[in-house]
Amino acid sequence: MILRVTTRARATLAIAALAHFLHDGFADIIYVFLPLWATEFNLSLVQVGIIRTSYSGAMALFQTPAGFLAERWGERRLLAAGTAITAAGFIALGWSGGFLGLLVLLILSGGGSGVQHPLASSLVSKAFETGARRAALGTYNFSGDLGKITAAAAIAAAAAGLGWRTSSTVAGVLGLALAVAIAVALRGIPESAEDRAERTAVAGSSGWGIRDVRSFQALAAVGMIDNATRTGLLTFLPFMLIEKGVSPAAAGGSLALVFAGGAVGKFVCGFLAERFGIIRTVVVTEAATTLGILTVVVAPDAVVLAILFPLGIALNGTSSVLYATVAELVAPDRRSRAYGLYYTLAIGASALAPTIYGLVGDQVGVPMTLTIVGAVVLITIPLCLVLRSAVEVPARA
Repeated sequence: MILRVTTRARATLAIAALAHFLHDGFADIIYVFLPLWATEFNLSLVQVGIIRTSYSGAMALFQTPAGFLAERWGERRLLAAGTAITAAGFIALGWSGGFLGLLVLLILSGGGSGVQHPLASSLVSKAFETGARRAALGTYNFSGDLGKITAAAAIAAAAAGLGWRTSSTVAGVLGLALAVAIAVALRGIPESAEDRAERTAVAGSSGWGIRDVRSFQALAAVGMIDNATRTGLLTFLPFMLIEKGVSPAAAGGSLALVFAGGAVGKFVCGFLAERFGIIRTVVVTEAATTLGILTVVVAPDAVVLAILFPLGIALNGTSSVLYATVAELVAPDRRSRAYGLYYTLAIGASALAPTIYGLVGDQVGVPMTLTIVGAVVLITIPLCLVLRSAVEVPARA
C-alpha cells in the first residue's frame, strides 16, 4: 500500500512538473517575441507592456475561478483542458496581424494557462500530504524554470532562422500534443478515495480556510512584489540590452541566462533556507536582486551579460523558498481555492507591472524604469519580518 501511494505521488509530481514546464515555457516565449513584435508592428513601450499584461492578466484572473471549478469538475480534467487552450492560442498567434490580434490571442492563451499554478500545486500538495511536500513543490517549481530556459533558447534560435510566426505555430503544435499526453497520463492515475471525499465535501462550501490571515497577507504581498519585479525586469531587459548595442535577437536569447540562473536558484535557495533560515534567505535574495538590477542599468553590455545568470538565481530564489508556505497556512480541503487566491494576487501584480512600468518608461526611459523596479524590491524586506513566526525554520548550528 505504501509503495502504491508513493508511486501515485511520484506520477502526480511528474505530470504536474510537465504541465509547469510547458506553461512557463509558453509564458516566457512572449519575452523573446516582444522586441520582434515592437519592431514589426511599431509598438510603443506602453503597448509592449499592455501585450505582456494581457497574457499575465488573463492568467491571473482565472486563477481563483480555476480553484473553485476544480472542486466541482476535478483538478485533472481542468488542467488538461486549460493546457490545450493555451497551446491553441499560440498556434493562432502565427497568423496575427497586429497589436489587437496579439492582444486577443494572448488573453485567450493566458486564460487557459490560469489553471496550471493552482491546480498543479494543489495536486502535488495532496500527493505529498505526509511526505516531503516542500521538496516536491521545489521540484515542481524547478520544472517551470527548465521550461523557461528551454523555450527562451529554442525560440530565440528558431525565430532568428524561421521567424517568430513559424516559431509560435510550431511551439503551439508541440504544446497541444503535450496537453493530450497530460490528459491521458492523468486518467491513468486513479483518484484516491480521500480526494473524491474531499471534492464532495467542499462542493458549494464557502471560506478560504486560511489559518493565519496576517501571515497569509504578508506572504501574498511578498509574492506580489516578487512577481511584479520579475515581469518588470524581463519585459524591459531586452530593450536595455538593445540600448547598450546588443542585437534584438541576441537580447531575446540572453533571457535564457536569467532563466538558467532562476532554475539554479530554486535549488540553491532551498538549501540556503535550510541552513540559514527562510527569512534570512529571502532578505539576501531580494537585496541581491536590487543590486543586480542596478548593475544592469549602469554596467557595459559585457558585464551585464556576465551577471545575468547570478541575477536569475536571486530573482527566482524567493518564490522557491515561500511557495510551500501557502499549503502550511491553509486547511487541506481549501487548498485549490487558496492557491488560486494566492496566484491571483501574485500573478495579477506581475500582469499589471509591465503596463505600469511601460507608462513610466515612455516618460523617463528604460534605464530609470529599471532603477525603479530594483528599488521597489526592497519593500519586501520589512514584510518578511511579519512572516518570521509563521515560516522561519531555525538555522542549523
